[in-house]
Amino acid sequence: MTQTTDKDRVLIFDTTLRDGEQSPGATMTHAEKLEIAGLLDEMGVDIIEAGFPIASEGDFKAVSEIAANSRNSVICGLARANIGDIDRCWEAIRNAAQPRIHTFIGTSPLHRAIPNLTQDEMADRIHETVTHARNLCDNVQWSPMDATRTEWDYLKRVVEIAIKAGASTINIPDTVGYTAPAESADLIKRLIAEVPGADAVIFATHCHNDLGMATANSLAAVAGGARQIECTINGLGERAGNTALEEVVMALKVRHDIMPWHTGIDTSRIMNISRRVATVSGFPVQYNKAIVGKNAFAHESGIHQDGMLKNPENFEIMRPEDVGLTESNLVMGKHSGRAALRDKLEQLGFEIGDNQLKDLFVRFKELADRKKEVFDDDIVALMRAGEDPENDHLQIVSMKVVCGTGGPAEATIEMEIDGKDSTATAHGDGPVDASFKAIRELYPNAAHLQLYQVHAVTAGTDAQATVSVRLEEDGMISTGQSANTDTVVASAKAYVNALNRLITRREKSAPGSDIREISYKDVS
Repeated sequence: MTQTTDKDRVLIFDTTLRDGEQSPGATMTHAEKLEIAGLLDEMGVDIIEAGFPIASEGDFKAVSEIAANSRNSVICGLARANIGDIDRCWEAIRNAAQPRIHTFIGTSPLHRAIPNLTQDEMADRIHETVTHARNLCDNVQWSPMDATRTEWDYLKRVVEIAIKAGASTINIPDTVGYTAPAESADLIKRLIAEVPGADAVIFATHCHNDLGMATANSLAAVAGGARQIECTINGLGERAGNTALEEVVMALKVRHDIMPWHTGIDTSRIMNISRRVATVSGFPVQYNKAIVGKNAFAHESGIHQDGMLKNPENFEIMRPEDVGLTESNLVMGKHSGRAALRDKLEQLGFEIGDNQLKDLFVRFKELADRKKEVFDDDIVALMRAGEDPENDHLQIVSMKVVCGTGGPAEATIEMEIDGKDSTATAHGDGPVDASFKAIRELYPNAAHLQLYQVHAVTAGTDAQATVSVRLEEDGMISTGQSANTDTVVASAKAYVNALNRLITRREKSAPGSDIREISYKDVS
């Protein structure tokens, strides 16, 4: 059981694969979940919340396989206050070297009204379910969802019940990002001081970023006595996201003078996993994102550049290499070999297998034939392109687009759909519109285009364009990305990538299986 005797150690609980994947459009494939779990395990994450086993058969299989393969991290599954949920969770995690059951119920007046339970009925439910979880597993975490809007006396009461029933970690969620730092610190401090048995358990904090204070609230909770932070890579999560792992970890490292706590995270792996999560989730990192954004270590102002040349510490409070960012930008080209590409990828923090390297090398050579110089950002864009032919139902085989001032644009696209080739021609208001219409003709769908964005990866007219496409269909959202020196090709591939992710999401969302379709009324 992961409990720490070091009072200055803060445990990192990563929920990218559970709360992060609940972001609209952030569905990951089974293989991608296993990959991300492996990277989290290697970087020193203490607890990995691998998923919600009762949500679907796919979630159950992913959690089970992650549990079987984990080497260092505690593997945690989520379960509602429901005997069936808890049994299913235990079945999924029981083969982990260090398993944990995380069970929860909403305790605020608003959340108690959903299952229509009185305070006493909910208290009995908490005692029953935490006791059941503890009889299965000696590492049980309990969460009063919407804790920050729960009445103080009732929160104390249910926390005490959970501790007496056997919970070894008490997580205090700010489920809707409502609280502020002073409140966050005071809440933890008062619970530890006033709840019997609180000194024998670890208190955790789980903050959302609806008011932009998730990192501040998490660090304040640590100051109040919490010794576990729940977070996600890149701050991925529902609505405005969760506390970003990279932010709290680096804040504790950089400002150790005023925050005398530490984690076990290998920070040199941060940039690699940030890039990989951005790729597999389809959620690009904003340029000005703290720690992992493209501009986090960029300096354009003349005064800043002058100061940096004299001493990097003038304008950088951490070294790029501390988070795994390479300082080199060695230009590569069409004569560069596979070994050089692998070496460059390792410098950039990517570790890939031989088959993935083979596919990437083909795309690298194609890019090098179109560009005189291939920069680091170009290679990162290739890694983020979201192309995974082995798992794709839809693939673009070829395309030709005619456009100009003489009339509507025309796009002819050949696609492979579940192994069968088909071709369609469509006209539209510009080359991208025509391409999307041709794809819809080949694969009819009712998905609504919510977002279409184009970004140049590097400078120059031969620069790669990274295109992001977000689709919505019946409440399900998927995001696709692709990069190419031809913006229209990148657009079509990003659209197809989003469709492939939508298909995956449909498969996961069979009636009665999706997390969002499971209601509190099922908590019994």
